[in-house]
Amino acid sequence: MNNTMTTYQNVLGLAKQLAPVEQLQLLESLAIWVRQELRQPIGINILELQGLGKEIWRGMDAQEYINQERASWDG
Repeated sequence: MNNTMTTYQNVLGLAKQLAPVEQLQLLESLAIWVRQELRQPIGINILELQGLGKEIWRGMDAQEYINQERASWDG
């Protein structure tokens, strides 16, 4: 039996020792905790993207780039 399963079995054994009212309180607490965990944002933090790809723009004049882009809009 792996460590996680042993921990689960220990917790389950302890929960069985609780009074029914305490078991319900435990269930409610676990449900709240799991809901909060599920609400955690999944993916990456936008701030982690800072500086990504900056080498692409190295040596390029920003205004010149903008002018070229705007010129391309006119067809």
